[in-house]
Amino acid sequence: MSTDTLSTPAPAPGAAAAEDDPGVVFADLWFDPLCPWAWLTSRWLVEVEKIRPVRVRWHVMSLSVLNEGRDDLPEQYRELLAKGWGPVRICIAAAERHGEGVLAALYTALGRRRHVEKAEFDEATFIAALTEAGADPALAAAATSTEWDVKVRASHADGIGRVGMDVGTPVVAVGANAFFGPVITPAPKGEDAGRLWDGVLLVAGTPGFFELKRSRDVEPIFT
Repeated sequence: MSTDTLSTPAPAPGAAAAEDDPGVVFADLWFDPLCPWAWLTSRWLVEVEKIRPVRVRWHVMSLSVLNEGRDDLPEQYRELLAKGWGPVRICIAAAERHGEGVLAALYTALGRRRHVEKAEFDEATFIAALTEAGADPALAAAATSTEWDVKVRASHADGIGRVGMDVGTPVVAVGANAFFGPVITPAPKGEDAGRLWDGVLLVAGTPGFFELKRSRDVEPIFT
């Protein structure tokens, strides 16, 4: 992304942007509502939208799909992954019913309940999140229906296929450049969010760049 694009005033948060608008950069985010790190990355991108000419497009990926067939996982994590099918099925079903534009509000409603309010992903949580997002609350029934699994897998494959199988969620793509992460806590605010965006685009757009990493020494911070 050029310096000229970076200096363009950001559209009002939540404003629609035409797909061919040369002043707007589109960031495609693949998320699993189960993942706390994806939630933090998503809140960073929501903040970036306020101060950069960026619009996020939301897509589903699934840790349950990613970890299928793995026998080396702890029992507690396997149980968590079994429950992880519900929210991704609901997101896919809602996007089919209402259009992909519903995903931003639905993921916000699901993620806040799960990660901030510490609610379980159960029928009551699904109904409340769907209602908040303006979606049909009856779609909560999708959580236990395998009808949506083909489309869950297709959306997941679209995201993970851009970065490789040895990473997880979130995946972010800006044009032809895609990457896992950034893994951050807490989510930066204001110009701090903008500077991280600028830096991430710089390294992700560098030919031959693959990885920067250090061990996490704190748990996710949601405040």
